[in-house]
Amino acid sequence: MKMGREKRKRSITGIYHIMLRGIDGQNIFIDDEDREKFMKALFKAKGQFLLYGYCLMDNHVHLLIKEDEEIGTSIKRITVGCVQWHNNKYGRVGHLFQNRYKSEVVESEFYLLVLLRYIHQNPVKAKIVKTISEYKWSSYNNYIDK
Repeated sequence: MKMGREKRKRSITGIYHIMLRGIDGQNIFIDDEDREKFMKALFKAKGQFLLYGYCLMDNHVHLLIKEDEEIGTSIKRITVGCVQWHNNKYGRVGHLFQNRYKSEVVESEFYLLVLLRYIHQNPVKAKIVKTISEYKWSSYNNYIDK
């Protein structure tokens, strides 16, 4: 008998750490135009949720959001147009993002801050930049008014 996938845990705070990965580990973003398109989609959808943080890496994205509605609805708002645009631009068909996005509930202010730090440090840990403030595609500089 086939088992259905496990239902997502609901956060009592409405805050989630979302991870979107490229299918088969492939890059989601080939160039800055791809990143800009994703950011436009993210900020267009942002009216439906509160965005605490984000970081766009080549093959994955981290989002830290507070969501009142079903989390999947906002993720669809962000990703559907990006996938169509990406496929048209690169002459491909099919999925861009790996299966189901990952979501982790955030139920304390302490953990929110831990995750925000983790998200912002991704480019440094990947040795893309030496300092967090050098990376253009994260929310870090929004916090320090740079």
